[in-house]
Amino acid sequence: MALPIGTQAPDFTLVATSLGSITLSKDLAEKSVILYFYPKDFTLGCTTEACEFRDQFAAFRELDIPVFGISRDGLATHEKFKKTHRLPFELLADESGKVCKAYDALLPLIKMPARITYLLDSNHRIAGVFQGLFENKAHVSAMLRQLNK
Repeated sequence: MALPIGTQAPDFTLVATSLGSITLSKDLAEKSVILYFYPKDFTLGCTTEACEFRDQFAAFRELDIPVFGISRDGLATHEKFKKTHRLPFELLADESGKVCKAYDALLPLIKMPARITYLLDSNHRIAGVFQGLFENKAHVSAMLRQLNK
């Protein structure tokens, strides 16, 4: 289960593909943010989802909403995945799984991230959420619908 709407998003610091590290409360203060958790770089479903965020990225940029993909893959794998698919947004490495767990996005037995996307408002409260392992492209359209309400 994803965190409920209205919940304060857990703060975190994670290493990013081209920005060093990102701290939610510091680097993204007073900004709405999209955080999408996904299982693994270079898998079919995760590649489809990442490329859908890439293809729709202009809509998020126009609204000044940064997009961050988060998985347990390491930084080197993230950098390769980002370069291979020309992703215009940051990927964050949560190798320990602590952030995935804090966002209720860690599958319990296999310790792999679930596919959950959160929209955080400018106070970093959960304003929208979409969860679905096999609805790869639907995560993007769900966030765009939420933003256009």
